[in-house]
Amino acid sequence: MAESTKKIDSRWAWQPYRPTPAAPWDVRRVGHLYRRAAFGPTLADLDAGLKNGPEKTINALLTGGPTERDGARSLHEFEQSMAPLADTIARNNSAANLRAWWLTRMLYTPHPLLESITLFWHNHFATSNAKVQNARFMLGQYRLLRKYALGNFASLLKEMSYDPAMLVWLDGKGSQKGNPNENYARELMELFSLGIGNYTEQDIREAARAFTGWDVVGTEVVFNKNQHDASEKKVLGKAGNWKPDDIVRICLEHESCPYFITEKLFRWLVSDTIPTTRELLQPLAAQLKRSNFDFGGVVRTVLSSNLFFSNEAYRSRVKSPVDFGIGTVKALEGRLGTTALAQTLEQLGQSVFNPPSVKGWDCGTAWLNGQTLLYRQNLALAFCSTEDARFGTRLDPAALARKYGKRTDEERVDFFLRLFLQGDVPAASRQRLLEYASKSHSQKVPVYWTEQDAADHRVRTLCHLVLTLPEYQLS
Repeated sequence: MAESTKKIDSRWAWQPYRPTPAAPWDVRRVGHLYRRAAFGPTLADLDAGLKNGPEKTINALLTGGPTERDGARSLHEFEQSMAPLADTIARNNSAANLRAWWLTRMLYTPHPLLESITLFWHNHFATSNAKVQNARFMLGQYRLLRKYALGNFASLLKEMSYDPAMLVWLDGKGSQKGNPNENYARELMELFSLGIGNYTEQDIREAARAFTGWDVVGTEVVFNKNQHDASEKKVLGKAGNWKPDDIVRICLEHESCPYFITEKLFRWLVSDTIPTTRELLQPLAAQLKRSNFDFGGVVRTVLSSNLFFSNEAYRSRVKSPVDFGIGTVKALEGRLGTTALAQTLEQLGQSVFNPPSVKGWDCGTAWLNGQTLLYRQNLALAFCSTEDARFGTRLDPAALARKYGKRTDEERVDFFLRLFLQGDVPAASRQRLLEYASKSHSQKVPVYWTEQDAADHRVRTLCHLVLTLPEYQLS
């Protein structure tokens, strides 16, 4: 995954992708789209995407809809099924079940893109329950992020200023006239809207006074007028008796804001390695500004673009632990509880609702080191073995191969390579898998195994080997 040095034409980059002989709509591009936008494809996703073409497939991801994998339930029915558990989690303040609940949503939602972009915003407004210690507040912030995930960023930024989890996380709770806490004002500019270098320390001090007077009492956010500093403040060159909404508006009006937001989206959807010049981002930033911060429209532009489907973007991001875990379970068509999965993904470096700092996860190559790579291999083995106590037989690559009529070694190798990597691996890698499959027939097995037991073990091991290929660590 070398960093690209090719200069990219920004006019070409964001024009709609149209299949050509040099850049055909093939199973590779379908898989690429689902890895970036939906945690990864199932076999049905690959077949449907290939048949429907790019425009129809992208539209389906943007709108969401019934999924055969979850009984063809509508999004409304899915939400109704998840609501009672959320209420129980909030009532019992259960942090472990909170994480598992979101992973369950990612696995079975009819609208995976919406969950993926909600995760993007969770990383952007990185708030950790390790400090908040309130599952109800974290669920409330999740719902706020999801409400505007593909909607209006300006509205999201405005409402985040009054979010109880954020008020606790960045110490806005109880910030008072004469003694303002600067944490939220600082991160609003540095991490949420402008980026370093586009504001001064004086801007932060002045803005902090505008956020005084807000508190959390019980489960409610309240405003104490007597604790609010109503005097004039000068922020980013503009003076007035500013309140929180005014500060947010001033940040949104700053020229750096649309560039800052679109760059973060670029890193999430397109590439960790392509340099993001101002020239490259300008069309996206202009669209975001022109549309009054319609973020969903920019997501559509990116997912439909030449650059998104280009060779430069292909496999230029390291899969996050969530992408690795959720994508694998989805592809194997597994149905499992997610409490153990949440614990395992934490070992890999990603615990949802618990980002490591206000900056969120570092992402990119930071996901991989000797230890986390070993943990990925162990998780892949746990998924494939049918013998791990955490997941049992709820994931079975051998049963999946039988379901799709794969009976020979070559059919099984190509089946797993297509399912997980859309067949795009070096010929030498495929050959080594075929050699393993051939040699495995002569391996000794326990005397109490039937012939079917031995055959299934070989298929499961073959699947595990595919999941440990270097290419599978990239999205």
